[in-house]
Amino acid sequence: MKVEVEHSEETAENIKTGADLLVEALAEQDVDTVFGYPGGAVLPIYDALYRHESSFKHILCRHEQGLIHAAEGYARVSSKPGVVIATSGPGATNLITGITDAMMDSLPIVAFTGQVSSKVIGTDAFQEADVIGLTTPVTKHNYQVTDVKDLKRIVKEAFHIASTGRPGPVVVDIPKNISEAAAETAENDEIRLPGYQPTTKPNPLQINRLLEALEKSERPVVLTGAGIQFANASEELRTFVGRYNLPVVSTLLGLGAFNADDKNFLGMAGMHGTYAANMAVHDADLLINFGARFDDRLTGKISDFAPHAKIAHIDIDPAEIGKNIPTQIPVVADVKEALELINQGHCDMKAIDSWIHKTQQDKEENPLWYDRTKELISPQWFIEQVYKVTEGNAIVTTDVGQHQMWSAQFYKFNQPNHFVTSGGLGTMGFGLPAAIGAQLAFPNKNVVAIVGDGGFQMTMQELATLKQYNLPVKVIIVNNEALGMVRQWQEKFYDERYSESLMQTNPDFVKLGESFGIKSVRYTSEDEIDDELKDILTSDEPVLIDARVEKLDLVYPMVPAGKGNHEMIGVRPCSE
Repeated sequence: MKVEVEHSEETAENIKTGADLLVEALAEQDVDTVFGYPGGAVLPIYDALYRHESSFKHILCRHEQGLIHAAEGYARVSSKPGVVIATSGPGATNLITGITDAMMDSLPIVAFTGQVSSKVIGTDAFQEADVIGLTTPVTKHNYQVTDVKDLKRIVKEAFHIASTGRPGPVVVDIPKNISEAAAETAENDEIRLPGYQPTTKPNPLQINRLLEALEKSERPVVLTGAGIQFANASEELRTFVGRYNLPVVSTLLGLGAFNADDKNFLGMAGMHGTYAANMAVHDADLLINFGARFDDRLTGKISDFAPHAKIAHIDIDPAEIGKNIPTQIPVVADVKEALELINQGHCDMKAIDSWIHKTQQDKEENPLWYDRTKELISPQWFIEQVYKVTEGNAIVTTDVGQHQMWSAQFYKFNQPNHFVTSGGLGTMGFGLPAAIGAQLAFPNKNVVAIVGDGGFQMTMQELATLKQYNLPVKVIIVNNEALGMVRQWQEKFYDERYSESLMQTNPDFVKLGESFGIKSVRYTSEDEIDDELKDILTSDEPVLIDARVEKLDLVYPMVPAGKGNHEMIGVRPCSE
């Protein structure tokens, strides 16, 4: 009898709930931060978090959109999966914008959503939503757990899928009865994904073709995308560019992959790219794309994009190669591994001195420009001051709009993973919560959120998160009392019919910040900005800055819709 009693007790100790297994699985994946918001369907999970002294911290954001953008910011700078927990129904649906954003920008996210109990799924139960149906188009993969014995394996697979190949979001939908169910801990959690085998190693024959094309080229250009940063390949890129003295242009999300201060860097290409970058792409006879999507904001009019160039495209996602731009040299591979193999090879290039001279001449003679305002603050000038004060070392997050483009243009990014913005989806409200995630990933880094007055009001409740965790994020509101980019398009293409783009009833942002217990200041002229800015931006506390900028300023250069990138407006030679 004694043996039987001991055996039953031992067995009881091995019985845990699904929620317990989830918490254990997160710890086994070396998760150090979870962004979440509790609700009915995830109460068993939160009870497990309470009972377990977890090795990771939980960050309570104030809205599910805020928490998933925070997870994106965390993932973008750390290269580790961002982890979120949300309840069923509205909790899960509030994540969808961020999930879609992560899908577009290739960010590894693992989202755990609560679900109503299995027996009532499909009955329109309270706070029920078809999470699998809703997220299938906007995730790399999704799961609904139907057996608690599968839970640990599914978690392991979710992290593997999210972080390998082309990174992306994975949703794990967990019915409440699964979280509550008892399960033995000895279940098999080995990954079973025979159909998922991302290609990481490049085909040597294609690499040889690329080197042969480079050898014959007279006007080569390198295009850098976010894939270089995801692959941690900046050093290999610099080696390649330096060996052959190649001009470099970047996508918006690729900024920082190559040093902005390097003489070979021509700037960002695309709709608001530099004259030098866009003209280099237009005139090139060979365009080597490392880890960038050929999306419409980069290409402009497809038929006018790199019309003279042979295209070499190196990307880990075969679906992106040839999708929008015909590609003559496709290389499906991890960018780092491709660059390593390229750098092992050699080619005898033709002299391209005249080409380099032309690209440098375009860069010198047609720089980015702006007019200093006599009233209020020039937004471009202010961003330059932020760059100088932070010495270019800050992690900068943004919302979407004019301030985003000015940040890309006038804050020089010389380090990878220091520019965090919403590229593909263009999500307003992204900047503040993304800064929270970035700061949690790197507590000792200077993190600056540059946001618009419109986008800030979409997620400004996350100021409470800043305060609760005392995160020293500096929030700069580029306040032009308008939806600036919408207003710019209305000015240029809709005869100044400013339909619902002027924000005439903004709150007092200083009082708002102070109501959250956050130090807040307002600048209304450039004369007010002095040494105090350095003290503010380098302090160890959160600060909100309301910067009143020129209301009618425009982002230039600009490629009008339907035009080629060589048809930019707003280009001003430096002699003017």
